[in-house]
Amino acid sequence: MEKKFAPHIEELTKALGHISRSTIEEELELLLKYRVPIDEAKRSVIKKYRDSSPVTKKVKDLVIGDRGIALEVRILEINKKDVNLRGDTATIFSGMLGDETGLCSFTSWKSISLNSGDAVRVLNASVRSWHNRAEVNIGDRSEVELLQDTDLPDIREISETPVKKLNDIGYSDMFVSSVAAVIELYHREVNVKGKALTIIEGVLADETGRLPFVSWSLLDGVDIGSILRFEDASVSMYRGVPSIHLNESTQVQIVGPDEELSFTFESVNVPPEPLFIRDVLENEGMFDVSVKGNIVSVRPGSGLITRCPECNRVIMKNTCRSHGSVDGIQDMRIKLILDDGTGSLLVMLNRELSEIIYGKTLHECELVMGKAMSPNAVYDDMKNILTGRYLGVRGNTSRVEYGVTFVAKSVWLPSHDPESRVRALLERLEGVDI
Repeated sequence: MEKKFAPHIEELTKALGHISRSTIEEELELLLKYRVPIDEAKRSVIKKYRDSSPVTKKVKDLVIGDRGIALEVRILEINKKDVNLRGDTATIFSGMLGDETGLCSFTSWKSISLNSGDAVRVLNASVRSWHNRAEVNIGDRSEVELLQDTDLPDIREISETPVKKLNDIGYSDMFVSSVAAVIELYHREVNVKGKALTIIEGVLADETGRLPFVSWSLLDGVDIGSILRFEDASVSMYRGVPSIHLNESTQVQIVGPDEELSFTFESVNVPPEPLFIRDVLENEGMFDVSVKGNIVSVRPGSGLITRCPECNRVIMKNTCRSHGSVDGIQDMRIKLILDDGTGSLLVMLNRELSEIIYGKTLHECELVMGKAMSPNAVYDDMKNILTGRYLGVRGNTSRVEYGVTFVAKSVWLPSHDPESRVRALLERLEGVDI
């Protein structure tokens, strides 16, 4: 812009401290282009941005999809590289940043002059998903300011691996240390870069929750019932659920029977207590949880289905989107909506669980459909039998495009005790005007 407008831009920048100078320049230039008087243009810019103060967030509170946020963080690692962007070569900066609550990766699409260890304030940043984690995006309209070095904890403190309970591990944890009991364990053969490798998979538990784990090295002497203390284990994320990864650099020790802990194998190796559905809906993903509620709807897509033998996708007329014409495999599933009064949840049941609650096997369903001469016969029968039934489910949840999905691992019919359910409902309604 012309130099004569510099004082006006400076005035607006001070008035709107959370908005980058470049953004203010663009907005003012656009208004002046349409011959808006300078005073009126300044009022318009202030009106547009004064009520849009950025939300200052800690790293652990970042949510994929955040926009216009502010962060005060320390740069832990920064790298420069050239990438191909829509046919043109562009230079980007990427690395790791963090504060006292956790770490996350970042990408800057604008040129920044920073070094590892710098304390900075980032304005007007956004958050995207990268490798199933939250990543900070610094765009053209973002602003990066250097802070005093004493404004943030030392880089060694931020980089130190935290000791956490399993339920506290989340997106902002790259490495963790903890103590947990092995409640499930099995070996699996995998192929890594053409080489056969045996890995160990299972489930860890403490008094706060459970998480899956993978060990890429043999765990001598470790079995179901062992309690492990591990340091510097890496954390991966899948659909909102953390997974603990142990490798050769992870220090793993078996906790002796004489060491006093806040839990025992017996105390954590019990089925999880059912949660309210509203609590499940607040999370991106949860591992090994249970809920109870009434089936208020059996959704289309339930009943007999055909799957691709290669990728297991549901197919129509023996045609797979990825593998073309195939000999489909007959299968069965139920998609239902479970409601407990605090919220509703889409629950997916595989063939085994569908047979349990529906009461008919896959073969019996094929006979039903054959006799009725209707492709919807089984689905209609499921709706008649299951709608309204009280059901308990246990499994894992994940948030997808259309909401939270619960993939069940087990189901049961809770004991029919209407009096206790009425008492629980009245307790929840206490103090509520009806």
